[in-house]
Amino acid sequence: MRKILYGALALLITALTDCNGYPQSAVTDNRPVIKIGSDNYPPYNYLDENGVPTGIDVELATEAFDRIGYNIEVITIDWEKKKELVENGEIDCIIGCFSMEGRLEDYQWTGPYMVSNQVIAVNEHSDIYQLSDLEGKNLAVQSTTKPEEFFLNREDEQGPRLENLIILGHREQIYTFLGKGYVDAIAAHEASILQYINDYDVKFRILEEPIMTVGIGAAFAKNDTRGLSDQLKQTLDKMREDGTVERIIGKYMDNPEEYLEVD
Repeated sequence: MRKILYGALALLITALTDCNGYPQSAVTDNRPVIKIGSDNYPPYNYLDENGVPTGIDVELATEAFDRIGYNIEVITIDWEKKKELVENGEIDCIIGCFSMEGRLEDYQWTGPYMVSNQVIAVNEHSDIYQLSDLEGKNLAVQSTTKPEEFFLNREDEQGPRLENLIILGHREQIYTFLGKGYVDAIAAHEASILQYINDYDVKFRILEEPIMTVGIGAAFAKNDTRGLSDQLKQTLDKMREDGTVERIIGKYMDNPEEYLEVD
């Protein structure tokens, strides 16, 4: 009897879990499903204590596509392959604190629906207090992000010359490198750094001067002909007008109105 019960439980767990290890929510209608690609990037997209995708972008997408007439499925992707995945149809769109700047010609965009500061963080007792103090220092960034592009291409010719730019594949790695002292500083979205500080009670300090402010959007393939980008834009605009966007952002971050200054 015990073996039968264990077997039945295993089958139930398997039935409720998709191939990515995410428990599927019970879908009681026959609406089409939109596959959203994102990586693990709190507070925008991550798994809660029950292993269910949550976060700012997950909640915004769930509400917006529900109003349009779709269910959503959040798929964890290799962030470096996001463009390939959306173009070959493995996912329908990319939503995950995705910066629009410099990529406007690469996708059909919905947004910006939020803004984000890209900032520098250092250890609590670091002697780095402004961007110029990064001269000759080692800095870590996540690959295929705007900070990587900023420092790799030296978009600001007046910016500091680093000793080394360390490019890592995953968000968590840059924080480990900073905490262990392997690098002098990291660059990332401010909200993500604040979330990590809160989650792990680390003593990082964020420089007051951001390296850039970017617009956050949802990206569809250039050849997508379903009109989803326009539908999503109209719906997010309505959600902004009725206060839904600010309410969702406010669940995760203080002063949510600051993130809505997209003009």
